[in-house]
Amino acid sequence: MSWTIDSAHTSVTFHVRHMMISNVHGRFEKVDGMVNFDEDNPAHSQVDVTIDAASISTREGQRDAHLKSPDFLDVAQFPTITFKSKRIEPVGENAGRIIGDLTIKDVTREVVLETHYAGQARSPWGAISAGFTASAQISRKDWGLTWNVALETGGWLVGDTIHIAIEVEIVRQAAPQEDMVMA
Repeated sequence: MSWTIDSAHTSVTFHVRHMMISNVHGRFEKVDGMVNFDEDNPAHSQVDVTIDAASISTREGQRDAHLKSPDFLDVAQFPTITFKSKRIEPVGENAGRIIGDLTIKDVTREVVLETHYAGQARSPWGAISAGFTASAQISRKDWGLTWNVALETGGWLVGDTIHIAIEVEIVRQAAPQEDMVMA
């Protein structure tokens, strides 16, 4: 069954160490995609997500501009970040792993998303939605995001490990209407 990501009810957030003493939190404001969700056999489901890299926000304009620059995401040359599932492994009731390819700056690496299925609900307007949470940790260096500054006190300005947290709501798409045959 085909589902679309409800961008208004979806968030892709992250945090990374700053100066080895705190975390900087951010989010991507524009997320889009399709999910082929097989409710009877989740292992047969597929996920295809596109993130507008320029929609990154850490609530600090100068930092956001730097993150969009060639030092980091280089959004002028690489405007999107994508994730495409390769397989889904159920792990327990309402839990699983989505293994897929994450592409950042034209570098593709396999990532494992630890996922929890929150269930389904019907909106007051009749649409069926399903909710999921997912998380992962990645090394930014694996995608060529290596810019950094050594600190006088030791360590680095920007940590290597990026913690990703996703809240996604998907909406079931209506089945295509069969053409009526006139006798």
